[in-house]
Amino acid sequence: MEQAVAECVGLLGAVTDREWEGVRAGRLEWDCRETAVHIAEDLIAYAGRLAGREQEAHTPFELSLEEGAGNAGAVRVISAMGALLAAAIRTAPREVRAFHPYPFRSANREGFAAMGVAEVLLHTHDISEGLGLSYEPAPELCDFVLTRIFPHVQPGPTPWSTLRWATGRGELPGRAPVTRWHWNNNLVIGTERLTLQGVTPAAATDLSTVGDGGFAWIEGGPIEGTRVGAGLVYKQYEDGVHRPEWGMYVLVRREDGRAVGAMGFHSVPDGAGRVEIGYDLVEGARGHGYATEALRALSAWALGRQEVRTVVANVERDNLPSQNVLARAGFIQVAEDPEHVTYELR
Repeated sequence: MEQAVAECVGLLGAVTDREWEGVRAGRLEWDCRETAVHIAEDLIAYAGRLAGREQEAHTPFELSLEEGAGNAGAVRVISAMGALLAAAIRTAPREVRAFHPYPFRSANREGFAAMGVAEVLLHTHDISEGLGLSYEPAPELCDFVLTRIFPHVQPGPTPWSTLRWATGRGELPGRAPVTRWHWNNNLVIGTERLTLQGVTPAAATDLSTVGDGGFAWIEGGPIEGTRVGAGLVYKQYEDGVHRPEWGMYVLVRREDGRAVGAMGFHSVPDGAGRVEIGYDLVEGARGHGYATEALRALSAWALGRQEVRTVVANVERDNLPSQNVLARAGFIQVAEDPEHVTYELR
């Protein structure tokens, strides 16, 4: 957050003596002055929601600059509001989520960080276009945004060109122009004892190697099955076929915020409305009903979608604990072969 704001303030602070009012900011309807104020408004709005733990709606306040505050004043306000959002992000516990309307009505601290960085990068670009300035943010900032709130966008030749294309501000060879767009915070599904937290491409990259994906795991986790599944998620992202709701979820205990396992779909539902599900638990979390509880919740969510008629699970013939989980969750055995047993929930 600090880096994005520093780049913005450094660039715009050098041209505060120029006329901003009445100069259209890139493709926006706002002028450059209005766009600069909008950056500050977004930063403090995000800080207020995250710090205030807002759950149902925006925090009801507005930002206004003092009468007579010039362009330099607007830049100072951007700097201050960026510092407030950075402080709110640093001090918010990982499990805290606050209101954001799209697409699932909440975001965690990482989501608010990515949204804040996106607002700064994109609108600094808009102002730069209006004023005829050259601007290209650090690639790692663009990658930070793309791998957290644009999980549905296939990586392109460079992170900055991809982010500009994804937000209707540029073109990419071989891809149609974007006229309508949105970012995508991760989905979280709650149960009595758990939250199923959608894994972003950034978390999947980390989990697929030796990292923790940003989660605090119980001893022994994450296990190999989770790492393999995370690698598949990132491969789908690279191939441009990842749809985040149909990816992986980490199972986090409400009581202590510790991750105990993972569960998710192998791909999007097929043309017949079938979607396959899989799961694993860290050994120390087994025997407590967590897998059954999570499976019931995630299956119910899937079956509540218009495109799904059947949730399918394939397990090894000798994996009796997993078969018992499926039976307790209401799945029915429908087929078997020498190696696997297939269960369905309709």
